[in-house]
Amino acid sequence: MTDKSATLRPATRLVHGGTMRSQFGETSEALFLTQGFVYETAEAAEARFKGEEPGFIYARFSNPTVRMFEERMALLEGAEDARATASGMAAVTAAMMGQVKAGDHVVAAKALFGSCRYIVEDLLPRFGVESTLVDGDDLDQWRAALRPNTRTLFLESPTNPTLDLVDIAAVAEIAHAGGATLVVDNVFATPLLQSPLALGADCVIYSATKHIDGQGRCLGGVILASRDFIDKHVHNLLRQTGPSMSPFNAWVLLKGLETLPVRVAAQTASAGRIADALAGMPGVTRVLYPGRPDHPHYALAQRQMKGGSTLIAFEVEGGKAGAFRVANALRIIGISNNLGDSKSLVTHPGTTTHQRLSREVREGLGISEGMLRLSVGLEDADDLIDDLRGALDAAARGIPLAKAAE
Repeated sequence: MTDKSATLRPATRLVHGGTMRSQFGETSEALFLTQGFVYETAEAAEARFKGEEPGFIYARFSNPTVRMFEERMALLEGAEDARATASGMAAVTAAMMGQVKAGDHVVAAKALFGSCRYIVEDLLPRFGVESTLVDGDDLDQWRAALRPNTRTLFLESPTNPTLDLVDIAAVAEIAHAGGATLVVDNVFATPLLQSPLALGADCVIYSATKHIDGQGRCLGGVILASRDFIDKHVHNLLRQTGPSMSPFNAWVLLKGLETLPVRVAAQTASAGRIADALAGMPGVTRVLYPGRPDHPHYALAQRQMKGGSTLIAFEVEGGKAGAFRVANALRIIGISNNLGDSKSLVTHPGTTTHQRLSREVREGLGISEGMLRLSVGLEDADDLIDDLRGALDAAARGIPLAKAAE
């Protein structure tokens, strides 16, 4: 990363940041499909393994294409360094496990993606790391949960799927006062709509599978933090355990980053329009969108985010059966648990992303049986509004699905 790159605006960084050209001077980033690297001498190999000489050693450790992706993400996020992983959950696991050992304690918000709660509630305790879950918007609960052995705090904001917000700056202050770090899953906001490091977080993680790819092609994750944090907590864990990003996926994600600002801007604008339209549709009992004044954390969203997100949560009449009828009657919007795609997607969180949680826990998080999560894509917003209105009407009238699709 050069000083010149650091002064560029985000959209320009996402096209040019971190680029390393080969001797051929290619325009597009080179795809280095190689497992290993050849050294000029045995002495050079020794020096590189000792860290005395810069360069690549083995694709499990690093790779030129993967490094370009890491540097571009670091420039975008305003981080000193980054490490790419095979998936978003690999990034979550490494960021958390790299900081703790048996006898330590972590605090996390209750409102987490199901697999993230598994890491906190089930996986870490197997290795002697205790955990406490708190209501993310209750700062007193964060303070009360801290112990002398608390090493890190973990949250996502906006949350999956209810789009609640957590005051990142306030929780970061609490963490640091207690000698702990703060890790933020920023996938719903994207690095364009929210900057957790600037708000005081120590580490930011993404599932690059989502908006960063943006077209449903490949898996990936990334951890961003200070160079000291990466060196102490992340680098060696990834090097020794091997949740590596493939060079091909890194190349695909580099291509995705080039269009990220255009896509996120269009999707966010459409999401705002669709949220307003849904609020007036018969059969919809509640709409949750951080960009709407009726959102419970609207004031915080105005301070903390640059836009309302590309996702909407809404509840329909009839509980699970009603939600299924609406989803099944959609013609354009697909049913999928993915998000951030150029194609609009809807899912029923209670039976997909959060199905492993008990109904009681889901209800405590505000995930009702009638809730649907909509990831807004790049289709014309009016077509998506018509699709939702038609599906709600068909579901209300009990029209057979075959007729609803005609």
